[in-house]
Amino acid sequence: MALSASAASAGRGARAEKVRRIFDRFDTNGDGGLDRDEMAKLVVAVNPRVKFSDDQISAILDEVFRTYAEFILPAGRGLSLTGLLRTYDDGAGDVDRDFLALSLPAVDSDASSPEIAAGDAAAASSSPSTGAAVAASLLDDHLKPLGIGGTPPSASSRAAAAAPAWATSPNHGIAFDSSWSLLDDLEILVKRLRSKQLRKAGSIDTSGGGSNLDSFSEAGWSREISGSADSGLPPAQWDETSRDYLTFVKELAVLRTRADASRSREEAFDNHMVIGRALSEHRLFRDALASFRRGCELQPTDVRPHFRAGNCLYALGRHAEAKEEFLLALEAAEAGNSQSADILPQIHVNLGIAMEAEGMVLGACEHYREAAILCPSHARALKLLGSALFGVGEYRAAEKALEEAIFLKPDYADAHCDLGSALHAVGDDDCAVQEFQKAIDLKPGHVDALYNLGGLNMDAGRFVRAAEMYTRVLSIRPNHWRAQLNKAVALLGQGESEEAKKALKEAFKMTQRVEVYDAISHLKTLQKKKPKPAKGKHDAQGEEAFVIVEPSKFKRVGRNTTLRQDLANALDIRAFERTTKLGHCDAELLRKEMNETDVPVSYSGTGIPEKSIRKAALEVILRRLLSFLKPDTFQGAVKAMNERILSVLDASGSGRVDLGMFFAIIAPICSGPVDRRKRVVFDALLWRPASEGSRGQVRRSDALSYIKLLRAVYIPIHGASDMLEMHGESDPTMVSYTEFLEMFNDPDWGFGILSTLVKLEESDHVRHGSHTCSICRYPIIGSRFKETKHSFSLCNRCYSEGKVPSAFKLDEYTFIEYNNESEALIDKCTCFNLHSKTLEADA
Repeated sequence: MALSASAASAGRGARAEKVRRIFDRFDTNGDGGLDRDEMAKLVVAVNPRVKFSDDQISAILDEVFRTYAEFILPAGRGLSLTGLLRTYDDGAGDVDRDFLALSLPAVDSDASSPEIAAGDAAAASSSPSTGAAVAASLLDDHLKPLGIGGTPPSASSRAAAAAPAWATSPNHGIAFDSSWSLLDDLEILVKRLRSKQLRKAGSIDTSGGGSNLDSFSEAGWSREISGSADSGLPPAQWDETSRDYLTFVKELAVLRTRADASRSREEAFDNHMVIGRALSEHRLFRDALASFRRGCELQPTDVRPHFRAGNCLYALGRHAEAKEEFLLALEAAEAGNSQSADILPQIHVNLGIAMEAEGMVLGACEHYREAAILCPSHARALKLLGSALFGVGEYRAAEKALEEAIFLKPDYADAHCDLGSALHAVGDDDCAVQEFQKAIDLKPGHVDALYNLGGLNMDAGRFVRAAEMYTRVLSIRPNHWRAQLNKAVALLGQGESEEAKKALKEAFKMTQRVEVYDAISHLKTLQKKKPKPAKGKHDAQGEEAFVIVEPSKFKRVGRNTTLRQDLANALDIRAFERTTKLGHCDAELLRKEMNETDVPVSYSGTGIPEKSIRKAALEVILRRLLSFLKPDTFQGAVKAMNERILSVLDASGSGRVDLGMFFAIIAPICSGPVDRRKRVVFDALLWRPASEGSRGQVRRSDALSYIKLLRAVYIPIHGASDMLEMHGESDPTMVSYTEFLEMFNDPDWGFGILSTLVKLEESDHVRHGSHTCSICRYPIIGSRFKETKHSFSLCNRCYSEGKVPSAFKLDEYTFIEYNNESEALIDKCTCFNLHSKTLEADA
């Protein structure tokens, strides 16, 4: 940093003037430099309580003169004024503290140093901007036998000497003078560490400035109890493996020992909190955490150390531990005085964010909602609530919360972006575009808004505009593989196959995902195998590659060939099973949860006893069942279940669900033998209070209600009309497990589709050699449906959708289903034998 530029500011001028006066005090011969004798006197004078040996003085001077050799004047004149200023800039000393220790006359805040500005500015400008700290501080008697002694300044005088902003705020004020002294010494240590790492590595980002965080929606968590800092930053890139850092840790331990040696428990607590707060400001979160943990030990019921420890843990990516600390902070705040109650909203917000990082979005919603209730003007709590509600598929509620956040803070770009997503989800695309555009106007580089606007244009078929949005995203975030992949899809929509292939290859380089590789292979296949026109017909421009025929025109060869509608329903359930990952959850785990979970009996609006729990509590159970999932995948699973299952079970919107009924509904799509799944269903119904003491039987009315709910969830086409009749069921008779199975397996009124679902599960990895679907051109996986007359083949999806090649237009189509190629080979051999016998008979 050029000193001439710094001297232009009043604050820098005052600092430079102090250095000049210190310099003049010890430049006794007036030659413009501090030789070794003069520097020795300076070291001793600013460390009045330390008795230095000659060897110590010599070592200090050797280090100073070696480190700042570029500022050593010729003819033995010693260190220049610019060099002394550089030592202070590098953290080797604290100019304010030395100035006080020497009892020099006060400096006017408007003072400047014309000698530096005019005389030595050129030398300073040409010198390297990353000076090195002196190996042993000239001011640090508490850390080494060569530091400053001196009486620590009072809190008021230290605050006047430009204390950090956080240190003088009402919620973070420093209560003891000893804490100010520790803060001074710690700042020196951090400056020295930064200077040394800068010198070795060339650069180190300790402010997060190079991360371009504004491009994305805010992280959300607050580092401040007061809520003044609205966004969380990732940890700085300190090199914690270097020798300099290890030395820093040892010196930090000395500071902590000083804090522990305080005269009272309250003073020790204040000392450790100041150390932790300063370290967290410098983004040394791991070291700050140790101080806050010590604060928790000293004052277990104080909110602050738990809160700040939670923030450090969150910044370190230890989200589960952060959640526990925030829960302790919440407990302390709720049991504390009115001052603790004032910070409850912020604790709820940070607790919600920590839970969301673990994928627990339903639980996070409750804490965001509580924060908004406690502080109705908390715009960020409302924004986070809206975003979380959107994340679990409750779009209308999300829209309302986000609109309230924007009402409180009209320039809230992230809220505008998320409101656009919610509006798009409910089909209001025109307003969604406006909200995305507002977000972009407020933050021109808002990646989320640009990306989501691209998705909206893609859904609307505006592929050119979509590609433009994704291109803008990539100009800001070149490694955004999803934008690269979607750009490829948009280019395909425009008919730009070659450009799309290039974009897909770039996406594959970024992510190495197998589905991207499959997409590239499929694109190549489409280019090589273009559909040929039917014999005697010309390829009319714009002719569709397929037509969709009504279900009545699809005929089956034998009862083993699946009905088209049944397959469509089973594929839909299978997709839900994949999204929720319940297919990887053994049904036996549900029985274990029922045996180990103690749920109190409550009464619904109709007076029927049930074991109901809040959605957030159900989410905790689901996290145990799906513990193998990553947080984002778990969040997607909860969203799917909330939209499809919980919305049916909690039709009244009470926020509570019947746990036994929920287990019974998910059991059929869990893993395990089919018979075991059905048994778990029955056991879940027995577990409900209405069936307790029934000796292994459930009421027929409960069984019918369950089946109707099951169909409403998984086969909603029929389930909606069934639900209308549910509340009229009051049959008091009991049914055994055998009778229940008859009801469950009924193909028309039960859940007989389970057999088709199981067949899909078992054929997930079955391929049919080189056979590809005549419609989508993908290799056929699962069942292959062959049309007997024209011998074209369809995959599961295209058969269920009733698609046939436009070249084959018939009054009806007859299909045979092959579960694997062995069946196809056997059928082919059988047909050949029958044909041979026919020829022999004719002969």
